Amino acid sequence: MTAGDQILNLAIWFALIAMPLAFMMTVVRVIRGPSLPDRVMALDMLVAIAIGFIAVIALKTGFHLYIDIAMALGLVGFLATVAFARFILTTAGKVKAGVPKPGVNKKGKVKPKSVTGRKTQ
Repeated sequence: MTAGDQILNLAIWFALIAMPLAFMMTVVRVIRGPSLPDRVMALDMLVAIAIGFIAVIALKTGFHLYIDIAMALGLVGFLATVAFARFILTTAGKVKAGVPKPGVNKKGKVKPKSVTGRKTQ
């Protein structure tokens, strides 16, 4: 075993110890929050940690198909993060703009509904 192999083996074992710890700390951030953007970023971090863990397993086992799985997970994780960010932007925009809920006027009173389908005055 060469010095390079020893360093790689040491780095793999360090990563196998550090990654679960990082994963658990990130799960705590997902659960505790404090806000929705913090949770979304924590979920993105969970995906990044999972990708790193898969890459370390690929190095340890020598089964390099895991790298393809990690790349696919990266693409899916990126799309999920973009979808969450878009959701946050659309819901925050509606709340800030003061858009009333459907069926409620600007004063917070429920709009009367017509039985005949005609507009009420």
